[in-house]
Amino acid sequence: MTFGPGKVCLISSIWYVKSAAAGQATTSIVRRGNSPTMTKDTAAIGWSALLQARWFSALAVLVGGVLLHSMNVLMLATVLPSVVDDIGGAALLSWTSTAYLASSIVAATCTGYLTSNIGARNAFCIGALVFGMGALICALAPSMALIVAGRFVQGFGGGLLAAIAYVLVRNTFPSELWPRAFALLSGAWSLSVVVGPMVGGVFAQYGSWRGAFLCVAALASILAIGAFQALPAGSAGVGAARPPGLRVALVCAAIAVMSLSAIAPHVLAKAGLVVASVGLLVSMLAIDRRAAMRLLPSDAFSLQSVTGMGLWLVLTVSIAYSPLQVFMPIFLQSLHGLDPLSAGYMVAGGSFGWTAISLMVAGLSSTASGRLLIAGPMMMAAGSLGIAFLLPLEPAIVVFPAIFMLGAGIGSCWAFIAQRVMAGARKGEEDVAASSVATVQQTGFALGAAVAGLVANAAGLSAGLDRADVAQAALWVPTSFVLAALLAATLGARLARRHVP
Repeated sequence: MTFGPGKVCLISSIWYVKSAAAGQATTSIVRRGNSPTMTKDTAAIGWSALLQARWFSALAVLVGGVLLHSMNVLMLATVLPSVVDDIGGAALLSWTSTAYLASSIVAATCTGYLTSNIGARNAFCIGALVFGMGALICALAPSMALIVAGRFVQGFGGGLLAAIAYVLVRNTFPSELWPRAFALLSGAWSLSVVVGPMVGGVFAQYGSWRGAFLCVAALASILAIGAFQALPAGSAGVGAARPPGLRVALVCAAIAVMSLSAIAPHVLAKAGLVVASVGLLVSMLAIDRRAAMRLLPSDAFSLQSVTGMGLWLVLTVSIAYSPLQVFMPIFLQSLHGLDPLSAGYMVAGGSFGWTAISLMVAGLSSTASGRLLIAGPMMMAAGSLGIAFLLPLEPAIVVFPAIFMLGAGIGSCWAFIAQRVMAGARKGEEDVAASSVATVQQTGFALGAAVAGLVANAAGLSAGLDRADVAQAALWVPTSFVLAALLAATLGARLARRHVP
């Protein structure tokens, strides 16, 4: 099994950007608030409006930050066997990813607070430096426990990079260009599928896994310097509120409880832990709404506002997408005998679909993009059903179109959801609304992973990797998440009818 189909999708996406950029568009830029705005005579704009010299360096830095954050998951997977051979610690392997994800969510939760107090550019630079510091800890670690600690530090820096990128898109580019900028940020996630294993593989091949982390630390330092030079300075808030310690603690507790649900021995215990985790998140939201310095918009998850409904849509499409990354590699390896790398590249079809479609639809009008708020989740529902019924069939490649469709579904609507979340923000909450997209996205992925584990174990996967049990789980896990996609389509229909300020 090769990664030909995914590679073709990526090449096609790059060709599309280059071809579109070749067109000409005249733009007139004014400033309104913290972000530039295009005048009405430039409604029909192409990629050339985004890829002009004045914005290219800032765009490169933002894409580089997301790429640095996303590539490390696959880079780590490539070098981990070498790490275990050298320093041991196989029992802690899963914690290297858990620590990274948990810390990323906490960082995304704190983004609004940090940008309000020190400015988005400074917070982005700090995120890059913290990420590099975590990589350096990993490079020098004498034990797996310190690798896990380094990954926790890395996760916090990576979470800042990914979340603040949304804030800086708003502060740097006109709102008409936000969907195209988001499409390129999505492209970084697909590019990481190629870059991550390549970086890790080169160093692992020559027996220098520490060199891979040193390379990442160097890249993070270069990114911090470039960000300071290329990104707009912005402004910090007046006065510093108290750090949101209790709210961050509740988020940490929710993540810990959610993680425990994956290893709880009984289904009822798992369900109870998931419910407890959701309860902790709801408590955090209630406290946050009464706080002077909020981590989320004051109308977060309100069904009466554009931003609130947009965040519900972010949550539901993230939940619907999450099982693809968690269980599909196991299903493909167990049912079809694929090796880990081939299974990984098959699953990457979802990322390629996300990127390719997001690039293609980024320039659509507001009316057309409103339709995609419904069509995108419906594509995700169809993709999930396709995975459930095509996965048992031979050869394994027959399931690739369904995987691609699932990614294409979220890619077709993601940028327009984020655009509405930010455009609908209440006065004074613009940066908080922008950073909340990444916070809610990560939370949706974590919730989806926990629920997918519940369904898989209930289907018999907890008994082991017996082929019959895996086949049952492979049917019920994707099927059960069709409901999340249909709920997202319902929310999308409601959001499409709302006027965006």
